[in-house]
Amino acid sequence: MTTPDSSRELPKSWDPAEHEAALYQRWVDAGYFTADEAGERPPFSIVIPPPNVNGSLHMGHAYEHVLMDALARRRRMQGYEVLWLPGMDHAAIAMQTMVERKLADEGLTRDDLGRDAFIERVWAEKAAIGGNIGKQMRRLGDSVDWSRERFTMDDGLSRAVQTMFKKMYDDGLIYQAERLVNWSPVLKTAVSDIEVSHADVEGELVSFRYGSLDDAEPHIVVATTRLETMLGDTAIAVHPDDERYAHLIGTELAHPFVERTIPVIADDYVDPEFGSGAVKITPAHDPNDFAIGRRHDLPMPTILDEEARIFGTGTPFDGMDRFEARVKVREALAEQGRIVKEIRPYLHSVGHSERTGEPIEPRLSMQWWVKVAPLAKTAGDAVRDGSTVIHPSSMEPRWFGWVDNMHDWCISRQLWWGHRIPIWYGPDGEVVCLGPDDAPPTGFTQETDVLDTWFSSGLWPFSTLGWPEQTADLEKFYPTSVLVTGYDILFFWVARMMMFGTYVGSDLGPGRRVPFQNLFLHGLVRDEHGRKMSKSKGNGIDPLDWVERFGADALRFTLARGANPGSDISVGEDHAQSSRNFATKLFNATKFALMNGAELGERPAPADLTIADRWILSRLDEVLAEVDAGFESYEFSKVCEALYRFAWDEFCDWYLELAKVQFAEIDEKRSQTTRLVLGAVLDPLLRALSPVMPFVTEVLWTSLTGGESLVIAPWPTASSRPTDTEAATAVEDLQKLITEVRRFRSDQGLKPGQKVPVRFTHLDDAGLAGLTGYVAALARVEAPGTEFTATAVLEVRLSAATVGVEIDTSGTVDVEAERKRASKDLAAAEKELAQTTAKLGNEQFLSKAPEAVVEKIRARQQIAGDEVQRLTAKLASLGGS
Repeated sequence: MTTPDSSRELPKSWDPAEHEAALYQRWVDAGYFTADEAGERPPFSIVIPPPNVNGSLHMGHAYEHVLMDALARRRRMQGYEVLWLPGMDHAAIAMQTMVERKLADEGLTRDDLGRDAFIERVWAEKAAIGGNIGKQMRRLGDSVDWSRERFTMDDGLSRAVQTMFKKMYDDGLIYQAERLVNWSPVLKTAVSDIEVSHADVEGELVSFRYGSLDDAEPHIVVATTRLETMLGDTAIAVHPDDERYAHLIGTELAHPFVERTIPVIADDYVDPEFGSGAVKITPAHDPNDFAIGRRHDLPMPTILDEEARIFGTGTPFDGMDRFEARVKVREALAEQGRIVKEIRPYLHSVGHSERTGEPIEPRLSMQWWVKVAPLAKTAGDAVRDGSTVIHPSSMEPRWFGWVDNMHDWCISRQLWWGHRIPIWYGPDGEVVCLGPDDAPPTGFTQETDVLDTWFSSGLWPFSTLGWPEQTADLEKFYPTSVLVTGYDILFFWVARMMMFGTYVGSDLGPGRRVPFQNLFLHGLVRDEHGRKMSKSKGNGIDPLDWVERFGADALRFTLARGANPGSDISVGEDHAQSSRNFATKLFNATKFALMNGAELGERPAPADLTIADRWILSRLDEVLAEVDAGFESYEFSKVCEALYRFAWDEFCDWYLELAKVQFAEIDEKRSQTTRLVLGAVLDPLLRALSPVMPFVTEVLWTSLTGGESLVIAPWPTASSRPTDTEAATAVEDLQKLITEVRRFRSDQGLKPGQKVPVRFTHLDDAGLAGLTGYVAALARVEAPGTEFTATAVLEVRLSAATVGVEIDTSGTVDVEAERKRASKDLAAAEKELAQTTAKLGNEQFLSKAPEAVVEKIRARQQIAGDEVQRLTAKLASLGGS
């Protein structure tokens, strides 16, 4: 039998700020989070989605970290060798942009420093800010293995990147080609799709005329919102079945400004019903036009330089910024009489750089590409054959829709910070790809571009474990057990990891063909009104602010409680306040148990247990089974809801009150049994809550048990005992009886501490004859005296019988005042019932009103009907009608 250690007594109240930091440091110092690659326990591994080194954790990060930590902590308690590996991404564009802005404040550019000095400056900035995220993770309670922290540009990962690039290059999967890319004129680099956000912009759709100004002569009207791009037009396309232009297909029209003619071509892409049915084609500056240009072998002149200025057209517009040229071209066309009409405003979607806010320019550019078709197939097949399981399965169609239709991936970026592409050019045009151990030939120069950040982060599950070397970590912990990430980067990051992982998986040995065995996709964190959090809306929440105000456990429980696979989560301060109240409730419950001598030991014999004891122990088993099932299916909300309802509604609100009655009995054996039951419930309950609420449960559990730490305590599991249906039914009936008496007391306006005489009938029939002591204590009633007069009678229908409750309220209630109040309330309820019933009987209303409005009226009708019944019964008990 275990009793609490006196040196671990609970403080007077729960103040997270007094305990959390010290507890976390104690866990780290004890080595609880450090994985043993040589250990014999079964492995469980997670790699953290690496946040940008220059950033800070937002609420979405906190959400993700809480879920990963809950999984890791539970598996650790289950006896697994757990590795949760932390690290950060070098964030090529974000870091370079930040440093360039700082240089601009100093009156410098990166060119003033030169490449080597600029990169040194970025490393210095990384050193200055790189620890911020680690501090935030500690505040959240992340049980990561700090001894294995990685960075996407550390030596080991750089070696992995070079090895992967050369392997793919040698296998013909990496090539160089001139293609259309998203171009950032401010950053002067290609950017990925994920770094482009689309927003509706008010512009002008300008219609202008190619060909003759004489309506009787050949001409075609086209329209565009980017008028400057007409300087790069190399064709006009019409639908092959459009009779209006059949006579013009194959002819050529003069360009108004450039010394070339424009052919009229036929292509099925053109919608003859939209606008004039004719489309200008600028292959070098529009993705759809680029596709048409390739089909028809059109010239593809680039007319915008790296900074989006017009160049190479031989027109007066050369040197102009794209927006200035847009106006000047329109004015010049107007002078020629070619402007047909202008529509202002014209709302259209425009891609913008998430880093700089500028409009992205589609631009033809020589870049390095990955041939994704064979890689995407293996990534799709890995999910099809069950090697990787997606949770929830409803996300599978999105996965297959992407990997089955992927386009080749542009992996080069015109930046200085990042993994420099390991291609070297010789003086006579030679091109060689070098691995990490290869020395560059004399006289060769290296490619200036760096790799897309997603290339290095795509290797993250195995590069962090030491690949390409065959390390003990790789042997023990790969493939990783689960990847936890948002569905919003399913295509950009998850797909890259799956392609790389399946590509090298066959080289790693049997059972290692995928980077992770399970893929859990969570949703976005939204505010309490369901809106996406953003700086512009001013509705973002700093997770560390909530940690300061409510405690890490409250933040964690709030996020986990709302986590349904694949669904977004809405959170607000009310949720955090509720979670903090829950932590306080647990604290007070444990303190009550300790004050009453709660103990750990052998479970008492069934004969020594009361019906209340049997019920709470049986419910504990049911909840533990529900918690295990929820964790295994990544349904964190079900886990938290089950634990919350059991801890608050059943254990605290009911069992502890019933336990007080048992302690009040002058029976030491009964009290001892109750103490053991309190310990038998609290011990596994705190253990089950610890993955989500590690701090408060650690303090409570160590005080209760004298154990070393919950981090290494065994995970609680349900017993094999069958559900005690007899106890469950009896306590459910008991709760209903007490609740109905309490409701009557409230209706009568009785003071909380005021006792009233009550006589019960048919308790034997209901099976509650031995439980009147609970009712008396919890409903504040007492046995009738010799002068008992039943002024009110309740009938409470229970599972086996209807129990009569005769109540003597004489001398405690102003019957006339209560009758008047009840009559007034009844009249109001009847009026509400009549109005809602009339509305729901109105066919015209039902046919026009939205379903949500109709449902609201139905709900009001139901409430009003219930009130009419309750108040009618109350008046009857008061002798009224």
